[in-house]
Amino acid sequence: MSAPATSLRFEGEEDFESAESQGQLTGKTGRFNADEKRLLNCAKVDVNQLMPIKYHWAWEHYLNGCANHWMPTEVPMNQDVEVWRSDKLTDDERLVIKRNLGFFSTAESLVGNNLVLAIFRHVTNPECRQYLLRQAFEEAVHTHTFLYVVESLGLDEGEIFNMYREIPSISEKDSFEMELTAEVLADDFSTDTVEGRQMFLKNLIGYYVIMEGVFFYSGFVMILSFHRRNLMKGIGEQFQYILRDETIHMNFGIDLINEIKKENPELWTPEFQKEMLDRVRRAVELEIKYAEECLPRGILGLNAEAFRDYVQYIADRRLERIGLPTQYNSSNPFPWMSETIDLSKEKNFFETRVTEYQSGGSLSWD
Repeated sequence: MSAPATSLRFEGEEDFESAESQGQLTGKTGRFNADEKRLLNCAKVDVNQLMPIKYHWAWEHYLNGCANHWMPTEVPMNQDVEVWRSDKLTDDERLVIKRNLGFFSTAESLVGNNLVLAIFRHVTNPECRQYLLRQAFEEAVHTHTFLYVVESLGLDEGEIFNMYREIPSISEKDSFEMELTAEVLADDFSTDTVEGRQMFLKNLIGYYVIMEGVFFYSGFVMILSFHRRNLMKGIGEQFQYILRDETIHMNFGIDLINEIKKENPELWTPEFQKEMLDRVRRAVELEIKYAEECLPRGILGLNAEAFRDYVQYIADRRLERIGLPTQYNSSNPFPWMSETIDLSKEKNFFETRVTEYQSGGSLSWD
């Protein structure tokens, strides 16, 4: 029986020869061959052995994430505070901002927990783990962002951070995602079996395709719509950074999913594909319900019907990228979002980093 992926240590010649006989090493030097690296169930020494890199797409995502490095306290909130305290926002507009802060503050922590406690544990490839370490930090930055905004605006912390319990549409989305994590966090969970690998793949699709690829995007549209009107510019700028982070997260996740499918074709059965389609369709309905609760009367030229089209449109795009058939054929009512997401079009984005600012903790309300 081979040793678990994270427990093999070369403490003696017997261990070394055992590892060599399993095809993990190339000769007595203990060097790894890139062809022998695998995403799942690759027994190796307990170090992040990056070289030679096999999955160059993972390293590219890591470098792209580093290029988008930022901290929320770099963004001034003075104008946002002024607008929030004025009569420039309607009650419905305030509701949209608070609901999105409430959802994202919980959702980002769920993603972070899943990364650290589930995904990193079972993805055994070093360059992918390098990216996951970067992503975990970014999730912490995002959680920091929502705290920074709440403190800066002087919002009721209990109201915002308890919405996952009190707002049905937020609670249902969070519960839907936690169902996926519960299975892979079980003490006896393993990817040694086909069933275990399918369960892990379901987890990846749930978090990268559904959570980060569907559940986050209507919230991005709502908040960035304020920014397009020159309102709540500090929050809008932070959400632009988060959107760029999440786009890289999703792209990494989809590449990871597709590579696992390629290395484990037995997982991608017709029954499994149908189950994933059903899950995405369920997620779309949950997201539409969320948009309806955020926009009971419509604001900023936005309405729940437009979000139905948008959520269906982006769901089809996510399905296409993991090789599943589209379900809706809806058009994109917010084409401007593509420009916001596309890093290559925002050539001056990283040159406009704020270097002089007043942090939320030092803002005066008097």
